Order: sequence, then structure tokens, then C-alpha cells
Amino acid sequence: MFEYDPVFLSRILTGITLAVHVIFATVGVGVPLMIALAEWMGIKRNDEHYRLLARRWARGFVITVAIGVVTGTAIGLQLSLLWPNFMQMAGHVISLPLFMETFAFFFEAIFLGIYLYTWDRFKKKIYHFFILIPVALGAMASGFFITTVNGFMNAPRGFDLENGVLTNIRPLEAMFNPATPTKVAHVLSSAYLTTAFVLAAIAAFAILRGKDHVYHKKALHLTMTAAAIFAISTAIIGDFSGKYLAKYQPEKLAAAEWHFETSTEAPLILGGVLQENNEVKYALEIPYALSILAHGTPDAEVIGLEEFPEEELPPLIVHYFFDLMVGIGMFLAFISILYVLFAKVRKWNEWNKPLLWAIVAGGPLSLLAIEMGWFFAELGRQPWLLVGYMTVEQGATTSEHVDLMIVLFVLLYIVLCTTCATVLRKMFKNNPVEKELHDRGME
Repeated sequence: MFEYDPVFLSRILTGITLAVHVIFATVGVGVPLMIALAEWMGIKRNDEHYRLLARRWARGFVITVAIGVVTGTAIGLQLSLLWPNFMQMAGHVISLPLFMETFAFFFEAIFLGIYLYTWDRFKKKIYHFFILIPVALGAMASGFFITTVNGFMNAPRGFDLENGVLTNIRPLEAMFNPATPTKVAHVLSSAYLTTAFVLAAIAAFAILRGKDHVYHKKALHLTMTAAAIFAISTAIIGDFSGKYLAKYQPEKLAAAEWHFETSTEAPLILGGVLQENNEVKYALEIPYALSILAHGTPDAEVIGLEEFPEEELPPLIVHYFFDLMVGIGMFLAFISILYVLFAKVRKWNEWNKPLLWAIVAGGPLSLLAIEMGWFFAELGRQPWLLVGYMTVEQGATTSEHVDLMIVLFVLLYIVLCTTCATVLRKMFKNNPVEKELHDRGME
């Protein structure tokens, strides 16, 4: 029999909840921008294919938003149930961004309802597009505010500590902590990249199934062009994130790269197997790359894990999460840029099967990269819940019913995800794009 451990079980439940919610949160941030791009293209080019694309994406988006509301509410509930000591200590510091995130969501939801209701109700189509702008801004703001909370947990600022109590709260300073710029930028850019690839994968799969209507080709071209832009921006922001870690959380960067000894000209380690004596085997080493990532120069000194107490070191498994995130990101960048090059050169065929299958693979892989990124972000902060002030063990509940909560919430997530997949499948199967194109005289 396993010994009951509320801390360990709380971590499992929180991890499961975040793993489910991050998918819907990512789509919730990214899809409004893609809808806006499609409708803008439709208006600019007077092309009803793009407007139909926006309309169909919007229908599916409503379903994912509904599921995301439930999983997001579950996270809020679990903050109080599973991490009561953390909320008692820091709840009044993070209350502003949590409130603003809720406000941003309602702002987005209100205009989304108006947007859906007012299709074809304006003489000038641009007015309908204007309604979508608050939806995209609200989704972006929602991602911004909730990410500042995570940033605060990694780089606590905006308070004084007196007798174990946080006083003299400065909420804006807490929100705009050193982690906020790179974290927010990386979260938003990767959300847009992931969404673009998921939508591109759907279009590419349709083409592979023999649906060669120009509608699908326009959908693929729009999403892959956007993906190429966001892949480049995500890579650039990732470089800034590495420099942030080197300055503020060097132990996290060292754990990600299995960098045990402080040294200059540090190599970047990809893959590999860690031996008992901290020797790395079967890895690919890129000379000087870690020094460049950390400080921008090949001869820079990178702090190793030896500089930190053993009890404050993150679990070294984060190396694999980091590698998967970066590796998939590089694949997505390569495929999206390759597609754009093929589309630009007339003699090349951007509809060739190997490229289309790579795009299809990019959809689920992009979601996996998002998961790996958040696992790296959260596990890489261990053992801290609030870095330097509260460990995970200190912040967790002592309740005797966390195991029951895991069962109940897992059942809830199974029902939600199954319902989401079923509704989306039936929605688009019962109203295929070919039928809608025919009904609108767009064959």
C-alpha cells in the first residue's frame, strides 16, 4: 500500500488540471487572432472564402471556450483547496491580476457573443471585424494577467516580509516582476504558433484526403504564414528567456542543461542519459551554445548546479522537457519556413505530400511542446512554490481527501474532453465545408 501524502497528491492533481487547462487556454488565446486574420483577409481581398473560414473557426472556438471556463474554474478552486497556505500568504498580492484576468475574460465573452450574433447584419463588413478586435485583445489580456501570477511565483516582488507575513503590498510591482516580460511574451507567441499549427494541420489533412478546394488551400496558406512569423518570434523570445534564467534562476537553467560545474565556454547538451556520477552519455553537445544562450558570448561563465544546496535543486528530469520543447519548436520553425519558401517559388509545390504530412504532425506536436514548456516551467521552479519564500511542502494542504479529489476531477476532465471532441466532430461533420460552400454559391 502507498503511504498517503497530501503534498504529493496535491502536486499530481494540480499537474493534471494544468495539463488539461493549458490546451484550452492556449487555443483560447490564439484562435481569436487567427479568426481576425481570416476575416481581415476576407474584407481586404473581398474574398468570401476567408470570411467563411473565420465563421467556421468561430463556431469551434465557442466550444473550446466553454470547456476552458470549467477547467480554469477548477484551477481557481484548487488554489484554495490544495494550496491554502500559499493563498493565505500571497493571495492579497496576486488578487489584482486574478481579478483583471476574470474581467478580461468577461470582456472577451461579451464581444464574442455580439460577434457571433451579428454575422451578415452590417452593410459594411468592416464593422463586424471591429467587434472582433476586443475579443482578440481580451484573450491576449487574459493570458497576460494570469501569466504575471506565474511570473510572480518565480520572481516575487512588490511586498515586504515581516514576521512571515507579506506587508506593504505593491500590486503593480508584483505584477511587473522581472519574469513578466519574457514569460508573457513567450506564452503569447507560443500560443499563437500552436494555434496556427493546429488549424494548419486540419487544413493539410483535408487536402491529403483529396479535398482540393481552394478554401482548404487558402486556410493552409494563411495559417502556415502566420506560423512562420510566430515560430521566429518564439525562437527570439526563447533566447531572451534563457538570459532571464541565467540572471534570476540560474539553477533552473543549469538543471535544464545538466550543467553541474560552473565554467566558461559551456556547451549545450541535447538528449543523453545521466549516470549516477552525473556523467552524461549519448548526448549531442553544441560547443559554446549554453554560454551564448545564457549571456550572449561564447566565453561567458555559466553557473553550475554545484553552486546551490542540494535540497534547492530542481529535478533533473526537466532536461528532457526542455529538450522536447526546444526540439519541437525548431521542427515547427523549419516546417513553417519551408512551406513559405515553397509557396514563394513557383516551380516548387507546397502541396506535396511529405510537407503536408509534416504539417499534420506539427499540430499535435505543437500541443505537446506547450505541455512540455509548462512542465519545465513548473518543475524547474521546485522545490519552491514562491521562490525564496515558500516551498511546495509548506504551501500544500494537509487534507485527508486529496485522493478522492483526484478521482472526481479526473472523471470531470474525461467527461469534458470527450464532450468537447464529440461536439466538435458532430458540428463539422453534420455541416461539412463542401455543403456550406455549395449553399453560399462558392463552389
